[in-house]
Amino acid sequence: MIHAPRIHVIVGSVRRQRICPLVAEWVMGVGREAMAAAFEIVDLRDWPLPMDDEPGVPAGHPYEQPHTLAWSRKVQEAQAFVFVTPQYNWGYPASLKNALDHLYREWNGKPAMIVTYGGHGGDKCAGQLRQVLDGLKMNTVATMPGFRISREQVEQNSGAIDPAAAFAAHLPELRQGFAELQAALA
Repeated sequence: MIHAPRIHVIVGSVRRQRICPLVAEWVMGVGREAMAAAFEIVDLRDWPLPMDDEPGVPAGHPYEQPHTLAWSRKVQEAQAFVFVTPQYNWGYPASLKNALDHLYREWNGKPAMIVTYGGHGGDKCAGQLRQVLDGLKMNTVATMPGFRISREQVEQNSGAIDPAAAFAAHLPELRQGFAELQAALA
């Protein structure tokens, strides 16, 4: 019996008012339609990881902190990742960088897709995140969908959005990303 791969959809923003969980849920729904996999939302808000509190660097030392050990187990569960993140000031949130930097070996060799959104779509954020994922020796797919949200949506900061309506034009690109992720898992 072949088991479906486990894919974690990482919610990259921890702000109080955020649309990231809604965008991630929609992206996950598209993923479920595109490929046979066990998808799970992993919200970084549920994983409070203090900055730099391990005594050694992740690449060469064992973890000592209970939260790092738990995060390590969570990341090890997945065979692939979809990072859904807003673009903040041309980059990605510090919470996402911190979650990535807490570990090293657990990310190695695993396929990843980057999905960004923002007032400018997120291409600069995606480029920076891709560099970090390359440094973690992840297999990042080429297609990195970037969803543009209106200036009014950004300024309103209501935490509400209908991603299916707002990002419908990006469905082909998102499906292409999932096709590449599936190929990377083969």
